Parts: sequence; structure tokens; C-alpha cells
Amino acid sequence: MLSSPEALSEVRRLEELAFAGWPALESRDEAGWRLRFSGGYTKRANSINALRPDAETGPATLDRLETAYRARGQAPVWRLSPLAPPDATEVLARRGYRPAERSLVQVCPLDRAFPAAPEVTIHPRPTEPWIEAFAAHSPVRPEHRATMRRMLTAIAAPVGFAFVEEASQPMAMAIGAVAGEHMGLFDVLVMPHARRRGLARKVTESLYAWAQRHGARFAYLQVVATNAAAMPLYAAQGFRTVYSYEYLIRPSP
Repeated sequence: MLSSPEALSEVRRLEELAFAGWPALESRDEAGWRLRFSGGYTKRANSINALRPDAETGPATLDRLETAYRARGQAPVWRLSPLAPPDATEVLARRGYRPAERSLVQVCPLDRAFPAAPEVTIHPRPTEPWIEAFAAHSPVRPEHRATMRRMLTAIAAPVGFAFVEEASQPMAMAIGAVAGEHMGLFDVLVMPHARRRGLARKVTESLYAWAQRHGARFAYLQVVATNAAAMPLYAAQGFRTVYSYEYLIRPSP
């Protein structure tokens, strides 16, 4: 369990990097929690996140935070990292919330040369073919596509949108967002017709090489704990888990 001041400081730093790397359209801090709103597109950008272990967990506070989402027509989603209060899971369980998904935050030192594959193009902004491929294969529901565009263009530079095409067909893609010495790796996608060709490795390692040119010395990512297909690649590249977080939702009646 991560409880030392040093460990929590590292968690806090990675949390802030990830918030910036995948920016919500609106956010605010209240009672030790960060509320993120993005029209319901992705849990990550539409969740209540603890900022410190002494965040308030009293009924009035929780009611107020939940109301902010219901007022927007959204069901509240809680995202609990090691920064969450020790009693948060139990308190939310009494309110009917249940774990929905666990993810790992992993970090890799960029302390060696990574090959930039010639078939991988890295754009400084999302092109129309990139956006169309992302919307189709992520997939992104039609009602969320305008929000998706706004979020992608809100990522602060330097940001790289990696893309592999073959005969004008999308093959693989990913996002790299650099902040200081860290690059966040987001949304690695390999299309079904292009799998088992090493493209996940090529797009990720091309982004690591790109990030090194922008001064990054570390890469971080967030991966669903059950993603058995991605884990061996990230482990081989040198990623190690620093902490995990869990989403809690209230099941529909």
C-alpha cells in the first residue's frame, strides 16, 4: 500500500500529468476532490478524483459532488487512487457504488534509444484521417465526437498523434503528450485487420523516440488491469506499475 509521503508525492505528480495529458473540458476542485466534466465522453474525463487522503467523505459533501453530475444528466463516477481517503471505498459502497474497472499506472525510463519506424507518421495535431480512424475504431459514439475533437485539440503541445496507414487504410495509432520530463502514452489502437504485425510496438516506440527529442526522460501510461494483450509489450519496454486506481459506479436498477 502506498502511504509514505514520498510515494504519495509520486502518485500526485503522475495524477496531475495524466489530468493534463487527457484534459477534461471543465474541472473544479472541491473538498479535496477534483470534478472533471466532458459531456460523458470517457470515464477518465467525467469522474470524481481524490486529491488528498483527507478529502471530505461526509454525506453532505458526497451529495453535493454527485449533484454536480446529475445536473448535467450524467451518472456520478468515482475514481479512487491511492490519494483517496482510507474509508472512501466503504463509504461509497454504503451508497450503492460497486467497482467497475481497475487500471494500472505504469512508468518506463526512456534511457535507451528507441527506433522510429519509417511507416509511423507523427502529426502535431489530429488530422481528419486520424480523427475518422479514432472515432471508428476506439470507438466513439456519434454524440460524443464533437467533444472528442475538442479534447484532442486541447492537449497542450508538444503532442504527437502517431498514425500508420497502408493503401489509405488506417492500421494503427496512438497519442503521446509531453510535459516536462514525462510523456503520457494514450489510446494505443491497432485495427483488427492489422494485428500481429508488431504495429503496437512500432507506434509506441516511435512516440518514445519523438518524446526524447522533446526532452522527455520517462513515459507513463494507464492500462486496464485485465488487458492481457498489452501487458507483455509494456513489460518488455520497461514499464513497471507504480500504483493502481479503480472506478466505482452505481449499477442501474
